[in-house]
Amino acid sequence: MNQIQVAAPGLLTTVQDLGREGFGPLGVSPSGAADPIALRIGNRLVGNPEASAGLEMTLLGGTFVFPEGAVAALTGSDFGAMLDAVAVHAWASFGVKPGQTLRLGPTRSGARCYLSVQGGIDVERFLGSASTHLLSGLGGLDGRALRKGDVLNIGNARGPSATATRKISTKTLELFAPRKILRVTPGPQSDWFSGAAQRTFYGATYRVTEEANRMGLRLEGPAIPEGAHRHASGEERGDASGEERGQMISEGVSLGAVQVAAGGQPIILFVEQQTTGGYAKIANVISADLSSLGQLRPRDEIRFEHVDFATARSLLFGQERLLGSV
Repeated sequence: MNQIQVAAPGLLTTVQDLGREGFGPLGVSPSGAADPIALRIGNRLVGNPEASAGLEMTLLGGTFVFPEGAVAALTGSDFGAMLDAVAVHAWASFGVKPGQTLRLGPTRSGARCYLSVQGGIDVERFLGSASTHLLSGLGGLDGRALRKGDVLNIGNARGPSATATRKISTKTLELFAPRKILRVTPGPQSDWFSGAAQRTFYGATYRVTEEANRMGLRLEGPAIPEGAHRHASGEERGDASGEERGQMISEGVSLGAVQVAAGGQPIILFVEQQTTGGYAKIANVISADLSSLGQLRPRDEIRFEHVDFATARSLLFGQERLLGSV
């Protein structure tokens, strides 16, 4: 079986596919690629089914040796990849000869780069998915990030030959460019927030903190006023200091939910989120913009734009039509 040898793992490199949906009631969040569009396109470039497993690299890429060669593609952010001494362009398939080494460095653009290989990364599946769930230590390669000396098996290839290069046009890539203005629909508790709180949330610029990870993106910026929060029952109360605070029972939370934590700072729940939470959710990032979350780096600045549910559906359908034409 063809293999990949890990000579250097990079900062955080994991095996990811499109995740394991439907296990939230069991306390297992979906995990999967933080930028699923990049992985889907990478798999198409090498002739794989879209959901095939690849490698997700974060901020700093790894070094990989291909003893028997491969057909590969790099998508997502530009990590300055070199195949031996030759630069490798992203968003295009390329052949790797037996014994060649692929080296990736620090990111030059967003947060994550994906390596897709023809045949996909072959690891044991957990709950139907190859994705690494770091929080629980499940899936992927022993439930963890890659280490120096790891060996990854490549599945059986059924795509085009190594001489057949596929690439994505610059014009098409522009349509998939990550956004810094994230479109959101109202959250389940959006009406718990006063007009002043809503104006702060939609009018402010927020910065991604160093604590951002696959569980969630902590933001810092103007605090969202808490005074208008209400009980889950609809009643309001004042504590000993006279301040009114929201009280709610923990409930299921969705990917992209924007919680307002104590102190008024937002947290965007991400692919390895806890499946329940007790903070009020002012908004939810729309499905069409979830890939943009995966490319946000610490210190990146973002804003939020309100859209209605019909617009959110329309944007997702349009994105899927565009992906279908790639």
